[in-house]
Amino acid sequence: MFETAAGTAGQGGGLIMTIIPFVFMIAIFYFLLIRPQQKKQKQRNSMLGQLKKGDKVVTIGGLHGTILEITNDIAVLRVNDVTKLTFDRSAISHVTTPGSGSDVSLGKK
Repeated sequence: MFETAAGTAGQGGGLIMTIIPFVFMIAIFYFLLIRPQQKKQKQRNSMLGQLKKGDKVVTIGGLHGTILEITNDIAVLRVNDVTKLTFDRSAISHVTTPGSGSDVSLGKK
């Protein structure tokens, strides 16, 4: 009778020891993969929300331009003196500023 109770308690401890590595792996995935991705998405949404007329931007396709008009979901970019292109707001990759150094790689000083 005592052996059965001791054997059951031992199996319960083994179950917990089996589950702990899985919980540990889920925690690692959360802190190394999911959480940083959520932070990046939050920063991107914030950047897209702060876009305004006159900002110099780069699209996800690599096109550089200046925002002429912007609505909730559309941005009109001036590429050169004559060309205007319409993009979805979500197609904007990042905002470049004269002091960021990204214009220097284009030969602009």
